[in-house]
Amino acid sequence: MSKVEEFEALRPLLFSIAYRILGSVAEAEDAVQEAWLRYDGSSTRPASAKAYLSATVTRISIDVLRSARVRREEYTGPWFPEPLLSDPYEDPARAVELADSVSMAALLLLERLSPLERAVFVLREVFGFGFDEIAGAVDRSEAACRQLLVRARRHMAAGRPRFAADRQERQELASRFFEALKDGDVGALRNLLAADAQLVGDGGGKAPQLARAVVGAENVARLLASVVPRLARVEVSFERHEINGQPGAVYRDRDGKVLQTLVLDVLDGQIQTIRTVLNPDKLGHMGPVADAWEITRELKRAPRQGS
Repeated sequence: MSKVEEFEALRPLLFSIAYRILGSVAEAEDAVQEAWLRYDGSSTRPASAKAYLSATVTRISIDVLRSARVRREEYTGPWFPEPLLSDPYEDPARAVELADSVSMAALLLLERLSPLERAVFVLREVFGFGFDEIAGAVDRSEAACRQLLVRARRHMAAGRPRFAADRQERQELASRFFEALKDGDVGALRNLLAADAQLVGDGGGKAPQLARAVVGAENVARLLASVVPRLARVEVSFERHEINGQPGAVYRDRDGKVLQTLVLDVLDGQIQTIRTVLNPDKLGHMGPVADAWEITRELKRAPRQGS
């Protein structure tokens, strides 16, 4: 195989590693491209292209994450990962780990880890790399990598929910949720939400966003039931879509431009958290982005129902 063919065969894996370390589609794509430039510019062919490129993209991602930490600390409002519509890497033997590790909840848990802990956890727990490969990727001894993994597992376990929903349960609950959302049915929405359910938005100061998280089944249900029908009156529609391996939806304006994404976090038979991403910087990889400020102004001008 040529270098190009080897790289293209490994691109899905490299992107998936970088995305889980970085939580950003754009930064992951940049890391993969930089890995290619280094591979293409190398005068020698490594014994294993997979080992070389995985190590290279991991090191690049660690460096990017270290600088990104400062930006995230200064971020306006809650920070969420960039929505991922589909994970390009498939491995039937690790399908469950792959799906769980890309969820919004899991990626937010990974934010608790240091860059090195995060890289080691991703390589070992998600992709099943050996400690010898991991040690080479992060430039630490195997013993140090084992200790990093122990710490990472401890942090992750402390934040994981005790009860998770299976895929079918999530989809069934999501179907009922989106039907109730479309109808603006407060009662039906309330019955699907956990008592302490939260609605949280990431606008990054670049789109209209909630001043703070909305908490409580009643409050979340009433807000959703009032907003979504109003959006429909200005021709904003939503299409159901799996996002980060979870049930969700993509909202679009009348021209088909992306307005926001919405993701449901389902636990123990109820919707626990609803996360929306409106920051236009995080939506560009999905296509042209709508002007959320203009839609907000249009909503204010639109006549209320019954008036």
